[in-house]
Amino acid sequence: MSEKTFNAENETQVKGRKRKDEIRRERELNDLRFVMGHEQGRRFIWRMLALTGITRSSFETNALSMAMKEGQRNVGLTLTAEIMEADTKSYLTMQLEAANMKEIDNAE
Repeated sequence: MSEKTFNAENETQVKGRKRKDEIRRERELNDLRFVMGHEQGRRFIWRMLALTGITRSSFETNALSMAMKEGQRNVGLTLTAEIMEADTKSYLTMQLEAANMKEIDNAE
């Protein structure tokens, strides 16, 4: 099977590809809205964001270690931007839930 070639000068192809990209992007955002629409999903995302170190400095004296930390941090920043684009309110809800859990953990 041969791959269809894309001609950037063909207006119909450009519009078709743009529409497919819009549909794909909306599906991605809807997937994230679904996950963030559930308390369990927000807890999972919060844990993942914590693992990426978005609130910590990635400075290391070893360049390779710092590059790895900065790569992890970049993933976290990208995920945060995706959440903010999909549903800013869910991010705020997630922060409040995490703060409430921290209060409960500290009360014990």
